[in-house]
Amino acid sequence: MPSTTRSPQLTATGAPRAGGAGTLAGRTVSRIGFGAMQLPRLRDDRAAAVAVVRRAVELGVDHIDTAQFYGDGFSNEVIREAVRPQDDVIVVSKVGATPHHGGRFPLRAAQRPEELRSSVEDNLKSLGLDRIPLVNLRRMDAGSGLVAEGDQVVDIDDQLAVMTALRDEGKIGAIGLSTVTAEQLRHALPVGIACVQNPYSLVARDDEDMVALCQDEGIAWVPYFPLGSAFPGMPKVTDEPAVIAAADALGSSPAQIGLAWLLHHSPHTLLIAGTANSAHLDANVAAGAVSLDGATLAALDAVPTRAGSIVVD
Repeated sequence: MPSTTRSPQLTATGAPRAGGAGTLAGRTVSRIGFGAMQLPRLRDDRAAAVAVVRRAVELGVDHIDTAQFYGDGFSNEVIREAVRPQDDVIVVSKVGATPHHGGRFPLRAAQRPEELRSSVEDNLKSLGLDRIPLVNLRRMDAGSGLVAEGDQVVDIDDQLAVMTALRDEGKIGAIGLSTVTAEQLRHALPVGIACVQNPYSLVARDDEDMVALCQDEGIAWVPYFPLGSAFPGMPKVTDEPAVIAAADALGSSPAQIGLAWLLHHSPHTLLIAGTANSAHLDANVAAGAVSLDGATLAALDAVPTRAGSIVVD
């Protein structure tokens, strides 16, 4: 069993927590987590995928974000193989979509309450868990990209009802929200929300009111697309002159500067930067040690937010 007396700055494996200590669903976790969305790139080399996840744990990551629809369960299966009970890692999953092969988007909406329940069951099976510590409800009525249509347009109260029931049944430990508005978050607060995942980065800061609301309510803010959209033609943090200048001055990469800015910007931010490459993983974790002084932060804060983020995750 993991020690209950260890320093909050250390994981159960004894490694310093990547990026320092944060809070998620009532637990102390590394502020730099690992996002498993890219692991299916290693479908033909399962051992390499397992090695990436093991490397994350060795580097002090004890917060892993996944979903059944990442590679039709591939990411979940790799996590099940790579993470040991004694690692005391909190695994977070997401529901609200399902794979859609050959479509315009790689996913299709799965928003109906019975689909949310089925997705939780699928996650439990592929992860080999009796209870998922935290499950995020991915809404599809905000932003651009994949938007729910027809019978997939579901009232958030109906979705929260089934999520609450799953929590009461002990199948999930806590409820999070993904791709939601501040109004939807306020509406959901009585249910008890542990986490919000929205697209957000130095170049896409339309959600500043949400960041403040989460901090006020003790909710973890977990931005996806933390370096801007990876899609062609969309704004990228690493292209910003102020980011490049800071990287040159500090001997870091522009990506590390973008991640470090997020950690400095708000204390309740947790990162889930994803990769299928161990060297890239090492660099992401090293961003937690990048210190930004007042002048550098001011220069980065002055970077304008840019429209056009795509929210397909």
